[in-house]
Amino acid sequence: MSRLPRPDFTEHAAEPTLMQLSERHREYWRRNLRVTLVLLVIWFTVTFVPVFFARELNEWSFLGWPLAFYMGAQGSLIVYVLIIGYYARVMNRFDREYGVNEDV
Repeated sequence: MSRLPRPDFTEHAAEPTLMQLSERHREYWRRNLRVTLVLLVIWFTVTFVPVFFARELNEWSFLGWPLAFYMGAQGSLIVYVLIIGYYARVMNRFDREYGVNEDV
């Protein structure tokens, strides 16, 4: 049985280089992260606040249903779809503005 020679990785063992981002790319990612953070805060609020404060929220009604029940059944789903639509629209605008959009 013949043995295969071991690969020589010493030529690739140099210090790894970090990808150099221009200031414009940094600004793009900063704006992207800011939008993402705001939308995650909205998601967290819509998901957990109605559950945590259900008794207090059930004192109010929305379309004839207790508010916490409505948010759990349908309201939060509507907000999730709105979050997705908003994120897609904003990121498409950012992509065009910073020249990183995909040509379809």
